[in-house]
Amino acid sequence: MREAHPRERAVGMEYYVSDAEGVGGRLKAEPGDFRVREIERFDAEPVDADPGAYPHLVVRATLRDWDTNDFAKRLADAMEISRERVSWAGTKDKRAVTTQLFSIRKGSPGDLPEVNGAEIEVVGRAGRFVEFGDLAGNEFEVVVRDPERPDAVDAVTRHLADFAGGDAGAVDADESDGVTVGFPNFFGQQRFGSRRPVTHEVGLAVVRGDWEGAVMAYVGNPHEAEPEDSREARGYVERELRRSSDGPSGDRPRGETRDWQGALDRFPDRLGYERSMLHRLVERGGEDPEDFRAALETVPWNLQRLFVNAAQSYAFNRILSERLRRGLPFDRPVEGDVVAFADREAPDGLTLPDTDRLQRATGARVDSMTRHCERGRAFVTAPLVGTETEPAEGEPGEIEREVLADLDLEPADFDLPGDFDSEGTRRAILVRTDLDLDRDPLTFPFSLPKGSYATVLLREYLKVDPVDLG
Repeated sequence: MREAHPRERAVGMEYYVSDAEGVGGRLKAEPGDFRVREIERFDAEPVDADPGAYPHLVVRATLRDWDTNDFAKRLADAMEISRERVSWAGTKDKRAVTTQLFSIRKGSPGDLPEVNGAEIEVVGRAGRFVEFGDLAGNEFEVVVRDPERPDAVDAVTRHLADFAGGDAGAVDADESDGVTVGFPNFFGQQRFGSRRPVTHEVGLAVVRGDWEGAVMAYVGNPHEAEPEDSREARGYVERELRRSSDGPSGDRPRGETRDWQGALDRFPDRLGYERSMLHRLVERGGEDPEDFRAALETVPWNLQRLFVNAAQSYAFNRILSERLRRGLPFDRPVEGDVVAFADREAPDGLTLPDTDRLQRATGARVDSMTRHCERGRAFVTAPLVGTETEPAEGEPGEIEREVLADLDLEPADFDLPGDFDSEGTRRAILVRTDLDLDRDPLTFPFSLPKGSYATVLLREYLKVDPVDLG
């Protein structure tokens, strides 16, 4: 088990499972190198169904080099409707070719625009909007360009096959095809910001009731991987607008007006969310906690929720890293673990946990649940902490409590206003998938359940700076 890259450790991914050298190389040299197609779990009526009963137009869009939020906004603007009328099943990487479902409330096929880099296919109509639960998983085809050690792929595969609980001896010295591999179900770097990982810092501030700290974490915090004009704008926020109790630099006593307009003037147009927050602070004065909450609420509701989700994800990653450090298994439970049984209605070929069917592994149940996990009928879980989550028992529960205590979090903290509120849930800690690699170019085709990250599997193979994972 190797220590992870510093950028990964900053978001709670502290180790690689595989000790082997990585193949090196890079992802997303061009968008077509990273292809994603949703495994859908949504039934639509024919497009000529009554729009009164089925007001949501459902479309399938294949997007090239489009951020999901940006495409939704472009679609809404072209149709002259509110962005809030557009919803989707899963947010995808920008530098990729992605095929995914969208729904448009009170949309008409005749109003669909032509959008550069997008192919839009009408699927039908529905009585409700498409949402995250309508996505069962994703199919991936990922090309690695310029690998430095392509033969290292087999050693990594052997380690991951062993981690999956399979037979590592089934992987020949020079063969990684048709093998089941496993990896920790970490939240990938994209969850926190690939180049500027701050969404969990925003979320942690929200959960602690520090609305000002949340806004400042988002609009401040310059990062070396950003363009120069972005760094300069954020640097102005840090130098001139952040209150600090650590010394005279940046210290702004209560009652002293801060130059929010000056900050707004410095932010480039492409940083639209930051500009929206600053514009609201200009309007309201930017001194009271409610001013900062109002600023944070200028971003789309799904991004508001993402902030809190990122805080939950960071805690989850920390829990998994500590489990790895202690050498506890991921493919089977130990005393005190909480296990989720498989979803009986999952699509063929894809096993998913049903987090409404949970059971504690205690006493004699440990052995029986181990058998269920070995057969893919159950999954060991860890919490995405929220108001309704309860910790495990035994050593897994000890890990969960220690991580939350270190972050100064508890479930009741997630009782928050509006879209920031979260009941929490539990999430499988292990992902298994079948690999059938192509060697020239080095290509990884695989499928993952919803919420699991392709880059978390691929980081084990490349072992590069996460910025190069895109």
